[in-house]
Amino acid sequence: MEKHINVVAALQIGLSIFNLLIAFLISTVLKLIGVSIDDTTGSTILLLIADIVAIVFIVISIPGIFAGLGLYKRKEWARILTLILSVIEIFSFPFGTAIGIYSIWALIQPETVAAFSKNEVSNF
Repeated sequence: MEKHINVVAALQIGLSIFNLLIAFLISTVLKLIGVSIDDTTGSTILLLIADIVAIVFIVISIPGIFAGLGLYKRKEWARILTLILSVIEIFSFPFGTAIGIYSIWALIQPETVAAFSKNEVSNF
């Protein structure tokens, strides 16, 4: 199960970085459109939407990066956070769905739970 845990960690970090890139792309496109139109109200609204979209994607992505890093270190809080994020990711079709289902499957296996429990005891 060690390989599965590492794969889940890499997928969480990868998906979070992908979401950050999407946030940057959407924000940049909306800002370019907002600057290029003549209507000041429309421009202001597009710039505001670009900022809101970027902030939302960043806020959603940061926990995934921390969860992935925590999984590499076999922290129990990271396993729980990843399970929560995986349930949310299921609604992000198609990649999030696949990653979410795989992550849930990998992290609820008895061997995985034991690996994280063993690590928590050894930290004291």
